[in-house]
Amino acid sequence: MKIPFLDLKGLNDRFETKYNLALNDFFNSGYYILGNDTRKFEKEFAEYCGVKYCIGVGNGYDALYLIFKGYLELGKLSKGDEILVSSNTYIATILAIINADLIPVLVEPDNETYNLDSSKVKESITTKTKGILVTHLYGQLADMNLLSSICDDKGLLLISDSAQAHGAKNGKSKKSGNLADASGFSFYPTKNLGGVGDGGAIVTNDMNLSNIVSQLRNYGAKSKYVNDFIGVNSRLDEIQAAILLQKLPQLDNDNERRRTIAKRYLSLINNDKIVLPKWDGSDNHVFHLFVIRTKFRDQLQVYLSEKGIGTLIHYPIPPHKQKALKSFFVGKDYPIAEEHSNTLLSLPISPIMTNDQVDYIISAINTF
Repeated sequence: MKIPFLDLKGLNDRFETKYNLALNDFFNSGYYILGNDTRKFEKEFAEYCGVKYCIGVGNGYDALYLIFKGYLELGKLSKGDEILVSSNTYIATILAIINADLIPVLVEPDNETYNLDSSKVKESITTKTKGILVTHLYGQLADMNLLSSICDDKGLLLISDSAQAHGAKNGKSKKSGNLADASGFSFYPTKNLGGVGDGGAIVTNDMNLSNIVSQLRNYGAKSKYVNDFIGVNSRLDEIQAAILLQKLPQLDNDNERRRTIAKRYLSLINNDKIVLPKWDGSDNHVFHLFVIRTKFRDQLQVYLSEKGIGTLIHYPIPPHKQKALKSFFVGKDYPIAEEHSNTLLSLPISPIMTNDQVDYIISAINTF
């Protein structure tokens, strides 16, 4: 049996008829930048997340970068302020901080959930700390109740990188986009809500931030040819908005299928060489990735490949070991992030996987 890590074509084939109709409407509209589909998607995604405002941007990195630029323009941040961020996140999260002229301070993750360790956050706060950027890694919400409490107590901004957590819920009420002062999303094709190219969004309940980032994404323009800020060109593409509008109604069902597969993995994988992820069984996890841990990672990956099972490593090099970032973390040691980079392996998980495929993967791992 051949099981790719992710079948993007299969995921999108489900929407072929709807895509064709949406794209036909797009071409016939004659309005190709910041048109009706972008405005409609912004409205519907804001409602989905339970927030007042959504601003579509070019990608997930830009979403985070523009949040920081917006807070700088509002005077809630100043150049050189420190932002706490997880040591095991994807590099884009940290680049957004650096390119906004802010200073990233790495904090180690919890060893079981892989999310930012709240106890270590408390130890890392100094007078220079002005915000926390938390990544809901692999699709599981971080401990937002505790992090919100810390930020309220210390007067810090709380920003979330929700690129992997579309639709994750904190209890039965708030979703991932409504748990921080502002949240950045990615619609990269592999995401739980993914387009067919790059795309991203900022969601927030802060009207002032919404107004500023709406201008910053479009050259800082208040109106055509009237520029109040030094902005960028980062607008959600109209085609991507049209595609995302077709997929958004299916997101919750897709997330539920991912959780069903995850429950099967968790209950049936039985191999003392494998450490399974920690999850309480609630809707706080949408399993963008299903990540196991083993000291025999490289051997296991080869073994699974020989059986036709695709896997990936998220992520093989921790941020502080990247050549581009070494100067920011000279003399710093992040052993948990390093251990994870050497032992984590992502298994296939997607809403179009069959039970037979899932069972085949489980059997292969149990016989490793």
